[in-house]
Amino acid sequence: MSQPQNLRLSEIYIYPIKSLGGISLQQTEVEDRGLKYDRRWMLVDEAGKFLTQRQHAQMALLQVSIKEHGLLVTHKQDLQEPLLVPFESAQSSGPDMQVTIWDDTVIAQEVDPAVSAWFTKALGMPARLVKMPEASRRLVDNAYAAEGEIVSFADDFPFLIIGQSSLDDLNSRLEKEYIPINRFRPNFVFTGGEPFEEDQWGHLTIGDLNFYGAKPCARCVVTTIDQATGEKGQEPLRTLSTYRLKNNKVMFGQNLLHSSVGVVSVGDEVRVRTWR
Repeated sequence: MSQPQNLRLSEIYIYPIKSLGGISLQQTEVEDRGLKYDRRWMLVDEAGKFLTQRQHAQMALLQVSIKEHGLLVTHKQDLQEPLLVPFESAQSSGPDMQVTIWDDTVIAQEVDPAVSAWFTKALGMPARLVKMPEASRRLVDNAYAAEGEIVSFADDFPFLIIGQSSLDDLNSRLEKEYIPINRFRPNFVFTGGEPFEEDQWGHLTIGDLNFYGAKPCARCVVTTIDQATGEKGQEPLRTLSTYRLKNNKVMFGQNLLHSSVGVVSVGDEVRVRTWR
């Protein structure tokens, strides 16, 4: 395929605490395991298993923002006083513990029992906030990894990219509601190009940094949760299942790996170097 023109990075998002509200950025750093701060923290149950909106939609009501000295967590319905999670305490947190994400077992550290108590009250269920220490190494699935890449507490891959034209295509097919991009929890959104062309990307650059398409992203029930209210519906999965079904899974967005570290900014040019 020929090189598409005028592809631009239009939005950047991170999700410091897995499955809580994301943060829109104009610029950020690409590190070895993903975007800076992205999914470096996670909530787990008493057995150390990760908590997710898939089973606990109320997690959508907790919003994270980055302040100078830590993460500020607020409740979107103001049902609880805000919580500051200092970066310092996260660095000097408790003893190592094992936590599980899907089939992976990872070393983590509980940030602070008092912080965990705040989340337990906010969510109405036992919850502990843990952080991934720098020494913890979680590998990307060997079926897709090229050079033993590592990843944070993200589901599988360091990055997810979605074209604005793909979202526009979906919304053009919906009868009533408009689905915002936050339902899909991307790291990168770009403008230009054709709907779903990101499915076929191989090697691409964003600014000066190198990324590689790993696999299209299979979507789950989280996409049906209104991120402002925590309420579940049927869209967009109902509509996407009519034209984006592969191996009985709904696909939307492309998972990425990378071989560069540096800075990405909104407005950076996106160039497709090879197609799959």
